[in-house]
Amino acid sequence: MEKLFVKFATLTAKVAGKPWTFIACCGIVLVWAATGPIFKFNETWQLVINTGTTIITFLMVFLIQNTQNRDGAAMQAKLDELVFAVKQADSRFIGIEHLTERELDAILMEVEARGIAVHQGKPAAPIKGRRGRRIDDVEAAQPDKATPPKERKTPTRRKAS
Repeated sequence: MEKLFVKFATLTAKVAGKPWTFIACCGIVLVWAATGPIFKFNETWQLVINTGTTIITFLMVFLIQNTQNRDGAAMQAKLDELVFAVKQADSRFIGIEHLTERELDAILMEVEARGIAVHQGKPAAPIKGRRGRRIDDVEAAQPDKATPPKERKTPTRRKAS
């Protein structure tokens, strides 16, 4: 069911973003407006466009939000992988989308200050604080341990009853 919904949401978001979809919607509104004199601009005539646009908007919000959530999650995963892959990158940046607004603002201020310094010709400085540790660094800091020989398990014998 989830894969079907994902396909439907993705297709709907793609179709909704096409220029011809916008033109078709404009055409529907023009046809509706042109029929106003026929229906004497009564309440039912107005209710048709109001109800139709409200229902479509309501449903589209959820479909487009689903697509944006998946796109955002995929983008974060890709960025996290790039941060992980680049040795000089600070691994503390992996997963920062889960931080609070205050924590993100503090990081953004430091990154922007570094960017301003770089544009002024100063060397780029790392973000303040202790860098995140990478598994390579952790493993390199540990001494090589000899692998203990595997213990041979002897089968336990049951006593005959």
